Amino acid sequence: MRRREFVAGLSATTLAVPTLAAGGSPDPYPSHPVTLVVPYTPGASTDMLGRLVAAGLSEQLKQPFVVENRAGAATVVGATSVAQSRPDGYTLLLAPVTTLAIVPNVTKNLSYDPIRDFAPVSMVGRPDWVFVANPSLGVKTVPDLVAYVKQRPPGSLSYATGGFGSPHHMFMELFLAMTGLRMQPVPYRGSVPAVTDVLAGHVPMMFVDMPPVIQFIEDGKLQALGVSWSERSKRMPGIPTIAESGVPGFAARTWFSVVARAGTPTSAIDTLNHAIVAYLTRPEIVAKLRTLAIEPLTSTPDELAALTRSELAKWARVAKEAGIEPQPL
Repeated sequence: MRRREFVAGLSATTLAVPTLAAGGSPDPYPSHPVTLVVPYTPGASTDMLGRLVAAGLSEQLKQPFVVENRAGAATVVGATSVAQSRPDGYTLLLAPVTTLAIVPNVTKNLSYDPIRDFAPVSMVGRPDWVFVANPSLGVKTVPDLVAYVKQRPPGSLSYATGGFGSPHHMFMELFLAMTGLRMQPVPYRGSVPAVTDVLAGHVPMMFVDMPPVIQFIEDGKLQALGVSWSERSKRMPGIPTIAESGVPGFAARTWFSVVARAGTPTSAIDTLNHAIVAYLTRPEIVAKLRTLAIEPLTSTPDELAALTRSELAKWARVAKEAGIEPQPL
C-alpha cells in the first residue's frame, strides 16, 4: 500500500511529463491509442454517444480511441478508474451530469472529487428527457397529472426511478418541489426495468431519457406529458415542455462531457477540445445525433468547468429541499 501511495503522489508530476522523442522533443499527442471510459453498459444510448465521439476523435486525430465500458455504482466505477489513471490524456471519461453533479450530492465517502480530480475537455451532448405515464392513468398533460395527484392522499402515488439519486429520481423531486406534490419513489437497478414496469402499469409514471422510449410513445404505449428541458425536443417537437405546461421555470437536463484526469497537459486538452468541436459541429453528425434524440453540444474547458460548478450547486439545493441524505454506495 505504501508503494502505491508513493506512486500516486508522483502521478501529478512525474507521470504528467510528456514522452520525449529521440530528437528530444515531446511526442505529438496522441502518439498511441486512447481509452474512452463509458460508465454504462454496452448498447445504451449513452454507449452509442460514446462510440460516436470515439469514432470522431479517431478520425480527427489519426489514432484509435477505444471505448471501454465500465458500468456500476451509478457511474462511480468508471469515474473512479479515470480519476486514478495517469494524467497523460490517454484515459478519458465520457462524464454525464450524474457523475459530476448529482452523485456527489447524494453519496457518502465518494471515491473521487468532481472538481479536483478531473480536467474538463468539452461538452458533447444533451439527451432529451421526457415525463411519461402509463395510458391507464388517464392523464395526457402535466395539468391533468397535477390535478390527478391532488385528488389523492399525499404520498399515495408512486413513480419509478433508475435508482437512488439517479436523474429519474432527482428530476421528479424537482418537479414535486415546484408543484407542491408528494409521491413515493420506487427505485430500480437502472432505467430498463423501471420503464418495463411503467409499461406494464405496475408503477404509473417516471422521468426517462427519450431515446429508449420513442417507439413506445409513438405506439401509444406510453403517454408523454412533457419534456424536461426548457426547449422542445427536435426529435419529438409535438411534446410541450413542462415549463410551458403550467410549471414555469422547470428545467432539468442531463448532459454528457469528456473529461481527463486532473493534471493532464493543457496541450492534450486543447487538442482534444478542438477535435471534438470540429467533429460534433459537422451537419451530418448533428443530424445523426438528433435522430437519437440527443442534441449535440460543445464547449470550451472553462465553460464546462463553470457548468459543472453550477449544476453541483443546483442539485445540492434539490437534494436538500427533498430531504435526501447522502447514502453510501
